[in-house]
Amino acid sequence: AFISQEKEGEPLKDLLAKRLKVNKEDIVNFDLFTYNKEEGIVWGNDKEYISSPRLDDLECVFASLEAFKNSDNENATNVLYLSDNEEVGSSSRQGADSDFLKTILSRVSRDLGFDYETSIANSFLISADNAHAVHPNKTNVTDANNKVYMNKGIAIKFNAAQTYTSDALSSAIFQKLCKNAHVPYQFFTNRSDLRGGSTLGNILLSHISFNSVDVGLPQLAMHSSYETVGSKDLTYAIKAFKEYYSSSLIIEENGYRIEK
Repeated sequence: AFISQEKEGEPLKDLLAKRLKVNKEDIVNFDLFTYNKEEGIVWGNDKEYISSPRLDDLECVFASLEAFKNSDNENATNVLYLSDNEEVGSSSRQGADSDFLKTILSRVSRDLGFDYETSIANSFLISADNAHAVHPNKTNVTDANNKVYMNKGIAIKFNAAQTYTSDALSSAIFQKLCKNAHVPYQFFTNRSDLRGGSTLGNILLSHISFNSVDVGLPQLAMHSSYETVGSKDLTYAIKAFKEYYSSSLIIEENGYRIEK
């Protein structure tokens, strides 16, 4: 169906009523979302690339969900938090800059008989959101000493302005998880003279004090209508996240110990 600005009447309500098989007068209101319906493809000589709309950040959502549902951990409570409204500010009632996650975790802790504050102190967060890969036609916009490439592993992201949550300790923990899962990893930071993006991790940490690392999968054309990632990296992410969900992080006097 085609709806143009010049068309008179209520063409969208007419279309909705027809599709829903209801009277137009019964439609009180609706939310409208426009998106690219072009199908994704796997391509390359060895099928090493994936191109699709909305890979940022549905790729990390898919990898996290696959790992979460296929992991078994009797010694820890696994949580997967998929935040809504990220690209428009996260300030909605269910966004990362709300008390949604804090409230849910508090209620879960209460119902399971856990002390909420102690549970938070013993928790570890992986904030997963894709990273910019080196673009072959625009290599100058990448920091010369912090390049990440598609199909070379998960990017661990750092930023001195704290727009990423990674620090030496959290990065070391994630590196150990990757080594246990036999997954390669890389390090990413923006050029210091160019403004970069941020993730939901640092927003969440303003509400809940987790130990946290920021990671992502390298991609090209981020935020465009059709993006490209490495197919191997998706497999790497699922393996690393599954290792995380299958492990328990034990706090000791000198740091963390990872157990399965």
